[in-house]
Amino acid sequence: MRADCVATSDFVERAAARLRPEPPDLSAALANPNGDHAFQDEPFEAPRNPKHAAVLVPIVAHPDEPAVLLTERATSLRQHSGQIAFPGGRVDEDDSSVLAAAYREAEEEIGLDRNFVRPLGYLDPYLSTTGYLIVPVVGLVAPEYNLSLNPGEVADVFEVPLNFLMNPARHELQSREWKGKLRRYYAMPYGERYIWGVTAGIIRNLYEKMYEA
Repeated sequence: MRADCVATSDFVERAAARLRPEPPDLSAALANPNGDHAFQDEPFEAPRNPKHAAVLVPIVAHPDEPAVLLTERATSLRQHSGQIAFPGGRVDEDDSSVLAAAYREAEEEIGLDRNFVRPLGYLDPYLSTTGYLIVPVVGLVAPEYNLSLNPGEVADVFEVPLNFLMNPARHELQSREWKGKLRRYYAMPYGERYIWGVTAGIIRNLYEKMYEA
């Protein structure tokens, strides 16, 4: 199903009906998680001690057309430099919840004040190739938000129309060699931006949860 002409009110209504209202049980999710492994031609082996992470999936509530707020990681980072990502990172021991971790990371990375964000629910956890079990928190962001980027982590931020990302025709299943193996992954090129990997996988999961019958 193609999600044509997505309106903010419709998205919020669907989120209330289709997203998890509470964070998922991570121990149970690890038995059969979503993730990078789902696209590969090899048996799945769950990691024994996955690293827990949280990301904020920020849906900007523009009155005409909602958009997804994404970041471009700084080129100075040792891992995933220059890639397109959601604000987020590892859940710390001091974080009271995955929601608190997502809020903290968004504030640290791009200066997005949590007072501009209303949580709508949770997607299923996503297991990355690098062993992170990521909980995506979908949040509605007031369009008058202000940002202050941390240049050590983020080079740029930008918005992509939700209509674009919720169109399955934009979801390309691509492949490349990584560590001697052919790896498949979703990609959603948007102008000069190349959205792929975990970020694209989470967007695909958002589409499937919200708009597939």
